Amino acid sequence: MAIDKRGRKLPKGIRQRGNTFEGRYTHRGESYTVHGNTVSETQDKLDDLKYQLKHGIYIARKDIYLSEWIEEWLEDYVKAHKKIGTYTTYKDLYHSAIRPEIALLRLQDITVDTVEQIYKRIKKKREYSKASMETIAVIIKGSLLRAERKQLINSNPAKAAELPIIANCNEEDKKQRIALTREQQELFMECAKESYLYNLFYVLLRTGMRVGEALALKYTDIDKKNNQLHISRTLKYVEGKFVEDTPKSKTSIRDIPLTDNLIKVLDAQRNYWGFKIDRIDRYLFCDDEGKPLYRGRVQTQINRAIRKAREIDKTFPDFTPHTFRHTFATRAIEEGMEPQVLKTILGHGSYAMTMDLYAHVLPDKKQEAMKLIENAF
Repeated sequence: MAIDKRGRKLPKGIRQRGNTFEGRYTHRGESYTVHGNTVSETQDKLDDLKYQLKHGIYIARKDIYLSEWIEEWLEDYVKAHKKIGTYTTYKDLYHSAIRPEIALLRLQDITVDTVEQIYKRIKKKREYSKASMETIAVIIKGSLLRAERKQLINSNPAKAAELPIIANCNEEDKKQRIALTREQQELFMECAKESYLYNLFYVLLRTGMRVGEALALKYTDIDKKNNQLHISRTLKYVEGKFVEDTPKSKTSIRDIPLTDNLIKVLDAQRNYWGFKIDRIDRYLFCDDEGKPLYRGRVQTQINRAIRKAREIDKTFPDFTPHTFRHTFATRAIEEGMEPQVLKTILGHGSYAMTMDLYAHVLPDKKQEAMKLIENAF
């Protein structure tokens, strides 16, 4: 049973949202919501809703704010039907980017021009990446499509709305796209030797795993018989707790071949803290109490090693855990790994994603490639 801000129990189906209250009721698989300024007002609306639904006289709401509808859509539809990571991403973007721009807009008043103006205001306020803006559009389109299907609006105006022109990447994207040179890679690992996450950095650099996938690894994922590492989950921190989620896409569920050196490092990690990491519920990379690791702690350890590296090389760049993935892909391409093989190891959802990496790396090898075929003519 829910409680209000004062700790008082609320009636079934009612919860407090900010300074107002929300009542929810499910009828024949469909969720319905009412709002009120007080508990009694919300309860009256909820009772009236139940009566109308029971007697077949319910008429879809005709007066609802867009913000109210999107929040309802996030909680009742996205949270129930999408991955927890998707729900969290949508919710965060909604609150940071969309909500401030739609405060007084009513659902029934939204037009194509309204949606395009929302996009322009969001873009003007903050230079979001192309990927973030596309996700913002998905949120608005998806919520309005649901409103159309529930007959709250006649048609979805977001279908015809266009996003403003956005550069392919901003500074944040550029940081994500950094790949360490061989010299930087060696210097970093040397400076990270004292870090309790050294083994994690080693594994990330030599497998191309996403950091969430690595933090979700358990010893049972190591298949020594077939020399493979099974990737089947990712670890996220959502609403104050750690949550296991499925990987980014279907192709992200994969097996990564293991080398002898990787197996040695993984075995060493098993006993790193002095206790065996073989319990099925314990993560391979954890803290000294066996608890899961926050991504922020990974970044903190990276930053410490970077500061040491800059004592030797003042130009050493800042980077994020994702840089290990891009560095692995760069080394693989430089050593001649076939695109299809790299796609499988990285768990890319499309061949185009892998070829984009090739386009990023190969220009530096043009001269070398030309020399190789010089004697062919």
